[in-house]
Amino acid sequence: MRPRQDVILVRTNIHAASRSSAPLLKGESDLVRRIPAPASRRRRALGRVVALCVAASALLTACGRSAADDGDVGRMPGAPTGVTATAGSATSVHVMWNAAAAASDIAGYEVYQGTAKAKKVKDVPASERMVDITRLSPSTTYVFTVRARDTEGRLGPPSRSVRVTTPAAVADRSAPSRPLGVRGRVMGSRIVQLSWSPSEDDRKVVSYEIHQSGTKIHSVGGNQTAAVITGLRPGTRYSFTVRARDAADNFSPASAPVRLTTAPGSDDGRATAPSAFRATAHRKDGSYYLDLSWVPPRVDGVVTQYQIQLDGQPATSLVWGGTAPREKASYSFYIGREAGVTHRVRIRAMLPDGTWGAFSPERTVTTGRP
Repeated sequence: MRPRQDVILVRTNIHAASRSSAPLLKGESDLVRRIPAPASRRRRALGRVVALCVAASALLTACGRSAADDGDVGRMPGAPTGVTATAGSATSVHVMWNAAAAASDIAGYEVYQGTAKAKKVKDVPASERMVDITRLSPSTTYVFTVRARDTEGRLGPPSRSVRVTTPAAVADRSAPSRPLGVRGRVMGSRIVQLSWSPSEDDRKVVSYEIHQSGTKIHSVGGNQTAAVITGLRPGTRYSFTVRARDAADNFSPASAPVRLTTAPGSDDGRATAPSAFRATAHRKDGSYYLDLSWVPPRVDGVVTQYQIQLDGQPATSLVWGGTAPREKASYSFYIGREAGVTHRVRIRAMLPDGTWGAFSPERTVTTGRP
């Protein structure tokens, strides 16, 4: 039995993948397309369809589509995906999220703290997708959600909640040592990677902060010594420094600056493509299914959305509704009943900054062949 896949089917264009396309039913849009299942599976699938429709209805706004995809004007913003929260110190938490989609422009984000009676703790401009929540209590668990607000004043649904526990407070006046060996690598026209040697502290380094020309732009946990910075401009020179922080809010001196110039113009950004992409086909109950597996691109933040292209056309967009995989992802979908049909397939990821990464290498699969 194949493991359950915790994804939401956002858009299918599966007629591009099969010679016998299924017509849309009355009242059905191309947002969620019905794929004809083999007869032997229809009865046991019936009960699942009801549950799936309810879940899809509740989560549809989180699917990250843009208005350009379907001309849906007037739709409220989607729920931000990829929300993470990490303790920056004993009294602060760093919250990050992916860009939300909306029919109109995003005006900003609202960060909420709590569960049943969540209170808004931060307003964040649309150009930013991270914030530090300060004046918290040590050794305390907090819950955060994020909502997007568009330029028409509409507030989207809350994101999936994330929990984080601040470390214990310590009597500590010693700052961590300065991060050494900071290196940078240009990964395309709008993305760079930074790495450094770990700092030393008499207690423990809780987080590292990345600054661009003196302004904080990112933060990672104290167990990380690398970061990927996205959303940069092509052909632009940048200067980055790194600072270490401990639980008592002591900051190290800034590292030596590393200066990088992004590649000019637009490029394929191949470093942002899913890697180890594999595609095979299997037959079950007289139908063929395409089985895909890949390793998500190595970027900071969580990749929750992918687009699958089949035979040169977008076939399926999917969003992870639960915890998105970080090490290996897989997905399987119906492609028809005919043997001897050859398909070309590739995949790309929506990056945390709201832009599409590069496509993976294309794979070729023929139904009915081992």
